[in-house]
Order: sequence, then C-alpha cells, then structure tokens
Amino acid sequence: MQRSPRNLFLASTLLLLATLAFTQTSPTFTPQSSGTTATLIGLSPVNANVVWASGTGGTFSVTTDGGKHWHTGVVPGAEGLQFRDVQGISDKIAYLLSIGNGTDSRIYKTTDGGANWSTVFVNQNPDAFYDCFAFWNNKHAVAMSDSVNGRFPILRTTDGETWQDIGDNVMPALPGEAGFASSGTCIATQGGKRAWFTTGGVTPARVIATTDGGDTWNAYPTPLVSGPPAGGFSIAFHDAKHGILGGGDLGNPTGVSNNFARTSDGGVTWTLTNPAPINEAIFGLAYAQGGPADDTGGSDERAGHIVVATGRKGTAWSPDEGNTWVALPQLVGYWTVAFANPKAGWLAGANGQIVKVSF
Repeated sequence: MQRSPRNLFLASTLLLLATLAFTQTSPTFTPQSSGTTATLIGLSPVNANVVWASGTGGTFSVTTDGGKHWHTGVVPGAEGLQFRDVQGISDKIAYLLSIGNGTDSRIYKTTDGGANWSTVFVNQNPDAFYDCFAFWNNKHAVAMSDSVNGRFPILRTTDGETWQDIGDNVMPALPGEAGFASSGTCIATQGGKRAWFTTGGVTPARVIATTDGGDTWNAYPTPLVSGPPAGGFSIAFHDAKHGILGGGDLGNPTGVSNNFARTSDGGVTWTLTNPAPINEAIFGLAYAQGGPADDTGGSDERAGHIVVATGRKGTAWSPDEGNTWVALPQLVGYWTVAFANPKAGWLAGANGQIVKVSF
C-alpha cells in the first residue's frame, strides 16, 4: 500500500521530533583530573559542587568546585586497604568503608575535609566482609556484610559514631549468599527508614529490604542471572516504589546476560528489562536525577527515567529505565557512577580516571 504524501510528512515529522528529543537528552562527558592513579570505586556527590570519591591504596578524593580541582590523599595507616564505598555529608564531613575479611573491614570518618580521619568501626569477626553502606541522613546509616554461617551481620548506626550488629533482625542467608563490593552500591536507602541490599553467589539472587529502619527485613527473589560468580551488584531507588537493579556474571567476561531489572512496588517484585550492553557485569548504576526524590512513590512521570550503568567492560545509558539502551564504547574501565542532579554526575574507575556527566 502506498503512503499518502500527508502520511509521509507526518511520519518524517514525528521521526524528526523524536531525533531532536533524543539528541537534547543525550549526555555530554567532560574528563577531569583526579590527581591519582589509584582505582576509584566509590562516589558520593553531596551537591553539584561537593563530591567525594574513594578507592584502592587507602585513597580518597574530594572536590568543592564540581570537579575543576580534586584534592586527593591517603588515609594514614590505611595504605593497604581498598575503600570501596564513601559517603559525603558536606565538604568537611565524610565516611569511608574499606573491604576485606576481619579487621580489614573498617569505617573511617573525617570532620575536617580529609585532613584527619578517625576510625569509628573495625570488624572483629574474622569471617565477615563488609561490602557497602548507605546513609539515611548524616547520622543514621546501615552497612552490609557477606553472610557468615547463614547470618548477615548487618550494622546500623544512629549517631554516625557507634555501629551495632543488627543481623539477628534479618532472615537467614542462603548458603554462600554474599554481596559484591563493586562500587559501594549494593545497598540503598530512601525516605528515612527504607533500605534494600542486593545479593549474589546463589540462585536466586535476592533483594533484602526493610521499611522500618532495620528492625525487620523481608527477602525477595530477582530474575537476574545468578550463581556463585553472579547476581546483583548495584541497586538504586528513585522513590519508595520505583527502583533499579543491576548485576551480571563475573564468570562470563565477554557476554551480556540478564543484568538489569526494575521494580514499581518497592522491591517486592522485579521485572527484567532489555539487558544493558555491558559485558561481564554492571558494577554501578544510578538515576540521573540524583538521590531519592520523595518518600511516597507516586507518579511515574518523573525525571528519574534516565539511568546510567557502568562496569569494567563498558558503560551505557537508558532514557526509559532500561527499555532501551545506548552503548558508550568510549567509556571503558569505570567502576562507579553517581549524580547530584542531571547536570552534575560523575563516572570514576581505573587509573584514577574520572569524567563529569551532564544530561
């Protein structure tokens, strides 16, 4: 059937409008100098100007001018540790989490912009391995460890200084169930009392969630690729209901698997979307709008549709929470991504590389 000139005109106009909209949404990337060759693994934007990063060799980095200048240092006595997670509170206050079995898992705090650091937690369980932490506010936070003898030794603080084991509040772990400390985003908080952490190493990979600040928890299966080297690596929520989950299979370094899912009911059920075009695994993901928008969920018509996902083997972004993906083949070797707002996001990774992302 031949199309009429009018129909052809309408079709071409719609295609042009769609192309223009896509072009206007596409991100720009601005390389920045971190001042280090350490692998940067954790990112925490406080706002569009203040951003903290962390990584290997006891390294931390902070900017107060949106990344034009980064101040990088090494925490004394932590030269052999990997800071896989960081939480910035202000330009002066931040927390670092190091990974490892036993006493290598620690939490440090600075109140003077990194000039001095105090140790606020040292793990004494030789089999525990803390992967990530997340904060509800400047004093209330929760930290996740791999399971030990069928139990998750989850930590909670209500003052930012003392950390208590609340693992007895959590249901038993599956044999071998653990987290992936790939970017400090295996746990997410929202709304003052909600938190979710994602697991792997078992089938199925699960999301374990609380709605009351850690007093009680529930576990929910996910459809992500699962198994000993696979599962969920990174989780983020836009509001109380809408969240995204990324992961993959470390045993499949050249293939794309079922690596991305989303929820619209607070993490109870997860639906696979089209996989992100990243081989091996998604190490970190984030909504471009920044942190959680509100406490109630509600409308799907929100700026949080745009998602960026990254891993050692690639980076991609989606304008629609994973329905479609745009590969970014020039961005390889990144571990983590985080946003203060759509105009101020960062990717960081191997050899100290750091890039500002703006939509």
